Amino acid sequence: MLAVVFAVGGFAVSRVRGMFGSQQLPTYADSTPAGNVSSSGPKRVRYEIFGAPGTIADINYMDPAGEAQQLNDVALPWSIEVETDAPSMVANIIAQGNSDFLGCRISSDGEVKDERTSSAVSAYVYCIAKSA
Repeated sequence: MLAVVFAVGGFAVSRVRGMFGSQQLPTYADSTPAGNVSSSGPKRVRYEIFGAPGTIADINYMDPAGEAQQLNDVALPWSIEVETDAPSMVANIIAQGNSDFLGCRISSDGEVKDERTSSAVSAYVYCIAKSA
């Protein structure tokens, strides 16, 4: 008797769901994107620190893997270009120098994303590009 009650109840629930449009909808998780999705190749991000002639600076920047890199007592001007296959990356650079002027710049594929300067004793500067 219990089996008959469950069978009738299951049938009734399935009919009610069908009447109110709550039947299973197609999933798009396994579908492929329409059209050709082309990769633009690796992205090149360039970090630069510049200052007055003879300036020495301590520099920290974020590499493509999101790891902090530290360089001490670097003669300016200084630059490095990193490469990533990711569609974008967060680029961040910080520097403090022994002069009254310091600047930073972040470029992505030749386009300047952020540039700042500082004029202060033992100048400190940072640049950040959230979608380099």
